[in-house]
Amino acid sequence: MRIAVVNWNRRREGGVETYLDIIISALHQAGHDIAFCHEIDQPPERSPIRLPQEAPSWCAGHLGIERTVAALREWRPDVIYSHNLASVELERQILKIAPAVFFAHAYQGTCISGSKTFTMPAPNPCQRRFGWQCFLHFYPRRCGGLNPVTMVSLYRTQASRLALIKQYNVVLTNSDHMRAEYIRHGIPTGRVITVRYCVKPLRANIDQDPSVLIDKTSSRSDWRLAFAGRMDALKGGSLLLKLLPLLRSRAARPLHVTLAGDGPCRRDWEAIALQVQRSTADVKIEFPGWLTDGQLAPLFDASDLFIMPSLWPEPFGIVGVQAGLQGLPAAAFDVGGIPTWLVDGVSGHLAPGGPPTAEGLVEAILKCLSNHAHYSDLRRGAIAVAQRFTVEKHLWELTKILEEAVRPK
Repeated sequence: MRIAVVNWNRRREGGVETYLDIIISALHQAGHDIAFCHEIDQPPERSPIRLPQEAPSWCAGHLGIERTVAALREWRPDVIYSHNLASVELERQILKIAPAVFFAHAYQGTCISGSKTFTMPAPNPCQRRFGWQCFLHFYPRRCGGLNPVTMVSLYRTQASRLALIKQYNVVLTNSDHMRAEYIRHGIPTGRVITVRYCVKPLRANIDQDPSVLIDKTSSRSDWRLAFAGRMDALKGGSLLLKLLPLLRSRAARPLHVTLAGDGPCRRDWEAIALQVQRSTADVKIEFPGWLTDGQLAPLFDASDLFIMPSLWPEPFGIVGVQAGLQGLPAAAFDVGGIPTWLVDGVSGHLAPGGPPTAEGLVEAILKCLSNHAHYSDLRRGAIAVAQRFTVEKHLWELTKILEEAVRPK
């Protein structure tokens, strides 16, 4: 097949781009021709999504929408494989070129702000269906900003996006939670399909390394916790830092916490971390910045538990699977698609998510780490669950869906 992959960014900024870097290579190795269409290529310091040497690539930010769409049409794709796009007009034009499959990595078309979370009086996942009624909650529940012009503009954009999503041949999701979200918004059940996501290990031959099952908590006094991701408010880093005094008291163990990543809240989180370290003995907190796969792997090797304190309903949470492949169990809130890979009592422990609380997450962490025998079971369980999300299984499922989209009805 001739597959045109469409995404907002060419750079590896998050989980979507990590996924595309993996699946484009897999599709090419399976014998398919690939083209890539994107809107921006920023920031330059991030690694680009790798493309086959012969694959054409067009940036609408440089060429403009008209020239980009013309070049894509001239390439004559059999199918469009669409992901995160910002421009409604670009998406509208691309849908006219060929049959199309949309991967819903986030809440496109189902939320004004895209976060699917009330932030007042405290962060709490939103269960509402997108519609004009959202205007009634936008200010009181702080779904987004305070500018009414922005609110109306965002609403119109998301309404247009939902209308476009309904034109796709198939909508793919990576969790049952996201499938239910799009069915609830009017996509026919038979056109919304959950596929097993694909996640590559951070280092090669991890499945042949017996050291991933070693319980390091029995040979040292401290507990080592790891966070990795974008540092914004709904990722929950502030809550994680503020619960450390309670966790230190309950665990009666020194704590070593590493928060890898960057984002708009990093300075605020660093300030909170400084206060916590000054007020609480035996708590060490580090911020190494963004880590490459090669740098993240040693962090997970040295850690006892992965913490995903997300306050919003994560559609999936790819980094949790990457941690699991290295035998690292997780503690997180029971929100969104996280239970797809964090099976409570098997690969870690879930805290109640409605609403998320510091006390709940402390309990989940203690359940993971307080008993050596149970912790060893969780390490084995984390590997077993994470190994469900292989490139081979995903490629097989995805290829069948793309072929079906191309087949004349």
